[in-house]
Amino acid sequence: MRAKDAVGRYGENVATRFVQDAGWQVLDRNWRGADGELDIVALDGTALVTVEVKTRRGVGFGHPAEAVTARKVARLRRLTAQWVAAHDVRPRSIRIDVIAVLVPRSGAAHVEHLVGIV
Repeated sequence: MRAKDAVGRYGENVATRFVQDAGWQVLDRNWRGADGELDIVALDGTALVTVEVKTRRGVGFGHPAEAVTARKVARLRRLTAQWVAAHDVRPRSIRIDVIAVLVPRSGAAHVEHLVGIV
């Protein structure tokens, strides 16, 4: 596994623990649809939430959340609709969140949760 892939996998694991600790029910991880992949699909109460996880070792190339462009958001919306169509889940509401994970050289990862980016 490449170092970049390992950092991304670590960030997804951190984000999954973060939402589970918040009481969310994780329904799916790394779900692949026609337009790509959803990192995390979970229930936050009655809301279905798809979570895009962005992980970086530093901010030299910008904050991790800055990598979620308008084009990426449009793709996440299409993927979320595909996930709902493929599963027997009828949530009261649907939203897309971003979890940004910064992994320092030493110490714990820093997690920032951006709720309802669209």
